[in-house]
Amino acid sequence: MAPDRSADQRKIIHVDMDAFYASVEQRDNPDLRGRPLAVGGAAARGVVVAASYEARAFGVRSAMPSVTAKRKCPELVFVPPRFDIYRSVSAQIREVFAEHTDLIEPLSLDEAYLDVTQNRLNISSAATIAEMIRAKILLVTGLTASAGISYNKFLAKMASDQNKPNGQFVITPRHGPAYVETLPVKKFHGVGPATAAKMEALGIETGADLKDRSLAFLQQHFGKSGLWYYQIARAIDERAVEPDRPRKSIGAEDTFAADIFEFAAASAELRPLTAKVWAHCEGKGIRGRTITLKVKFADFQQITRSRTVSVPIELSELDRLAADLLRSVFPVQKGIRLLGVTLSSLGDVFPPEQRQLRFEL
Repeated sequence: MAPDRSADQRKIIHVDMDAFYASVEQRDNPDLRGRPLAVGGAAARGVVVAASYEARAFGVRSAMPSVTAKRKCPELVFVPPRFDIYRSVSAQIREVFAEHTDLIEPLSLDEAYLDVTQNRLNISSAATIAEMIRAKILLVTGLTASAGISYNKFLAKMASDQNKPNGQFVITPRHGPAYVETLPVKKFHGVGPATAAKMEALGIETGADLKDRSLAFLQQHFGKSGLWYYQIARAIDERAVEPDRPRKSIGAEDTFAADIFEFAAASAELRPLTAKVWAHCEGKGIRGRTITLKVKFADFQQITRSRTVSVPIELSELDRLAADLLRSVFPVQKGIRLLGVTLSSLGDVFPPEQRQLRFEL
């Protein structure tokens, strides 16, 4: 039977593993349990890929330079990532999802949306299904997961953070609009620090403030994203769960508190971005052949620089190519407020013998 795709009747679960990479390492090495742990490189140019909850208590976060993380937490223990293990555990988790529904949209190795409107066990309560999934994941993997349950993807995603770690939260259609109104916009999924700062400068600090702004106002200030902000302020999200949706690109970007004018400073900000992109690639077992650098200046002018190679880009080449693209922008006449790195032309990992870099002519 075809699932009911009616947006107002959907039952969506967002499952998010708790500090997934770090938790796997603590599970497999008892000596690491209870200690502040960072998955990543401890070298001077290293970057934190993931942090345990013990490390997060000190302010350590993913994509943070390792030297900064160590300064925040001198007792921090670094372990190298084991993406083959993470992928294997993720496959076990995916099998648990598949016991309940075919409508699974993975976002990464450690999180996914599930549409359980119609499910294999004919259970009417999505909250009950979420409890069963979390219990089975713990039984099979020894790891905890958190879940958000709601009638659309945006609210399910927001709900999964509500009772982390090892908890779940339900947002019903009756309570959805009020929940959004009380939420600070800086906590909205998809609203980054720069957008949140822009909203606050416009007097928009909560969902209620956002709801008070007209569609025309939001489109004037946020362009094509204005309609999205207008809808989520009203707890509206009609996106369906899309199983096995092909991903066209993987990217990361950051907006800086102070504008950057020097290449050395910009290069230092670039490394956490390439590390984040690489972690996504490793987690998904894919590579890209096109790298694009995005640069946004203080006056909001935006430029991009791209390069395509003939075979998939490995980590050392990703760093080098990104640095080469950045170097081509300098010297700059105005400060840089944002940098972004994106990989596209994605595909599965090539055999090692095919990974000799050759530039397209």
